[in-house]
Amino acid sequence: MRWLAFVLLLLPFVLRAAPADDAFLLARDAWRAGDVARMEIALPAVAGHVLEPYARYWYLQLRIEEAEPEEIQAFLQAHEGSYLADQLRRAWLRVLGKREQWALYDAEYAKLARSEPELDCYYALARVREGDLAAAEEAFTVWDAAREIPEGCQPLVAELHAAGKLDARQVWLRVRALNAANRTAAVPQTLAYLPERERPADRQLERIDKKPAAFLQQAERLNLKKRLDRELVIYAVQRLARQDVERAAQHWLGLQRHFGDYDRAYVWGQLAFRAALNHLPQALEWYGRADAAPLSDEQIEWRVRAAMRAGDWAEVARSIERLPEALRNEPVWIYWSARAMAALGRHDAAVAQYERIAGAPHFYGKLAQEELGRPLVVPQERHRPDEAELRAAAEHPGLRRAVALFDADLWLEAVREWNWAIRDMDDRKLLAVAEFARRSELWDRAIATAERTRQLHDYWLRFLAPYRERFAAQAQAYDLDEYWLLGLVRQESRFVTQARSSAGAMGLMQVMPATARWIARRMGIGYHPDRITDVDTNIALGTGYLRYVLDSLDGHPVLAAAAYNAGPNRARRWKADRELEGAIYVETIPFTETRDYVKKVMTNASFYAALYGGKAAGLKQRLGIIPPRTSEEGYTPTITGQAGLQ
Repeated sequence: MRWLAFVLLLLPFVLRAAPADDAFLLARDAWRAGDVARMEIALPAVAGHVLEPYARYWYLQLRIEEAEPEEIQAFLQAHEGSYLADQLRRAWLRVLGKREQWALYDAEYAKLARSEPELDCYYALARVREGDLAAAEEAFTVWDAAREIPEGCQPLVAELHAAGKLDARQVWLRVRALNAANRTAAVPQTLAYLPERERPADRQLERIDKKPAAFLQQAERLNLKKRLDRELVIYAVQRLARQDVERAAQHWLGLQRHFGDYDRAYVWGQLAFRAALNHLPQALEWYGRADAAPLSDEQIEWRVRAAMRAGDWAEVARSIERLPEALRNEPVWIYWSARAMAALGRHDAAVAQYERIAGAPHFYGKLAQEELGRPLVVPQERHRPDEAELRAAAEHPGLRRAVALFDADLWLEAVREWNWAIRDMDDRKLLAVAEFARRSELWDRAIATAERTRQLHDYWLRFLAPYRERFAAQAQAYDLDEYWLLGLVRQESRFVTQARSSAGAMGLMQVMPATARWIARRMGIGYHPDRITDVDTNIALGTGYLRYVLDSLDGHPVLAAAAYNAGPNRARRWKADRELEGAIYVETIPFTETRDYVKKVMTNASFYAALYGGKAAGLKQRLGIIPPRTSEEGYTPTITGQAGLQ
């Protein structure tokens, strides 16, 4: 390690000669490596740099456990109101909470811009330590959430348990919720609150996770008068339902006699939800067996979707009424409530519902507008910020830091800094910042910022079209709708040429390397991995693949958009055995990400056509009718004798 010591000795002399930008990059690398010594050497050379606060923030984060309170407070005071001060305060509060230094904790907790469950738990624990035992009930907030209990909340949950407020029923209800959410890693932590004699044997749940059907085949041998064994059966049915819901239902039909009304209804609710996600015709019947137990919001939403696919508009209306008021008032359910009313002959009520959202710049706002017979009219008037507003945007400290972070290839930090800077801006300031971003060729920031306006809008900024000529050329070459292509790219990358997803997709059209190689061979063009983010190469590969997907999916843009996000096989699998309205197909896509993606791509396409094509394209027309699945894509008999999706 002598060479490392030698480098560290030389580093101060290197930094004296290095520009501040280079010194900041060295500080960044020290932060990533968790190297306090290198950070201490780099810090003096970063003085005065626009990103000096980041270097000092990283230094304090690396030393958060041993830093003196005065040192942290000095940074917080110097940068109060900034993104970094907020993040450092949160990190320090976790340390203070763990140490139960409540005087300091309370003072800093009061300064948070917004709280979070773990920090709320520590605040409640402080009240418990002061003798307010009722404050322990704050733990129910995290207990009832179907996720792992944060470290900072575990002492509060322990207080709740010690007070006798967590019984076996609550423990098993949480296990069921975790299982339903597929967060079974948190189940052992939850079962630890049961007496040891009431817990499953070691690794028993692990065996059920691996082979739930094998466990259920032997379930009649269990003592189903015992709660533990009954809960293990329910656990296994839930696990199997994720793999084969019809087989799970068959097992449950034979076992449900051992369970009370509530548990029978609970399990049927779980099976119905899985059936609805898989577009099985039994879903509504199974939901009917679940009425004795409460359904989650998500289960009710999928009851609505199952009714849509079945064409049962009376059930659509009834199920929407079961949703909590806040959910009923979301645009998606306002629209489908109106559709149900129209189908049931309640014309005036339907019109009143459509009017609530018509004209809003989202998927259901546009559909409602078309149901009222009004074409899309994009306001051509644009608010153009003056030079003073643009100068204020360019000189904003948070935005200056964000731009510098983009330059330093710290995209995640840059986006967070940018979003923090604009969080409380009014429409005029937002549009000035969006225009500043456009001039800086930060296309994604321009679009995202312009989308935040509430009253004063600029749709040309919301729907920028960088590289339009190149997209238009490829759209013509592959006979693609240029506006649909732009709408898809806007959703994929927001026109960031170096965009990379966590899955490895790259460039403007987020092409996977393996897909790039395959489509390049199919197109007969040369391919080199280093060129995948090159603008022309990426567009050529992406449009070539898009043409292939369209050709394999009835030439339907909705199916192709779904396939581009989730894969062609899934897009085919989500079709019905009859023609399906495009909007219903989209709303019943089982993957939340893909469902949202397709809605946005198709809405984007309508706006691009209206802005750049000089015509108002109807969204409903674009959605069209989804053709029925073919025999190769269809249903086959299953072990229950019912239709099952391959």
